[in-house]
Amino acid sequence: MKLARSAGAAAVLAVALASFASVALAAPSAAPVAPPVLKIKTANLGLVVATKKKLGLYTWNQEKDFKVHCTGACTKQWPPVLLMKGERVKAMTAGIKGEFGTITRPDGTTQLTWNRQPVYTYEHDTANVVLCDNVDGWFAVRAK
Repeated sequence: MKLARSAGAAAVLAVALASFASVALAAPSAAPVAPPVLKIKTANLGLVVATKKKLGLYTWNQEKDFKVHCTGACTKQWPPVLLMKGERVKAMTAGIKGEFGTITRPDGTTQLTWNRQPVYTYEHDTANVVLCDNVDGWFAVRAK
């Protein structure tokens, strides 16, 4: 009789341990990583924040309400800086003043933000060349 109880208790313990192991071994949620940005020095503006391809980042004063307004045709000239699905970013990046985050675009993609404003690149910029600071309400993100 004791053997039967012990076998039953052992089975319950085995199920509990298996359940615990599956939870303990589950992949952790994605940890925040530094935003995909760096500082570059431009001839005309000095230090600005840029993508890893060295394209300057911009904010648009029409989005000071912290909502995405550049959609459709606007994104052809001003491509949004998008993150991969599930990617999270750290708010602060060493050497860059300001706070990074994300916003969900109307199409469901995730866009990088700086000080809560969505950030973009400009289609005619090239590596280390920032052409449109203070043009039609678009401003380069300064590294400071």
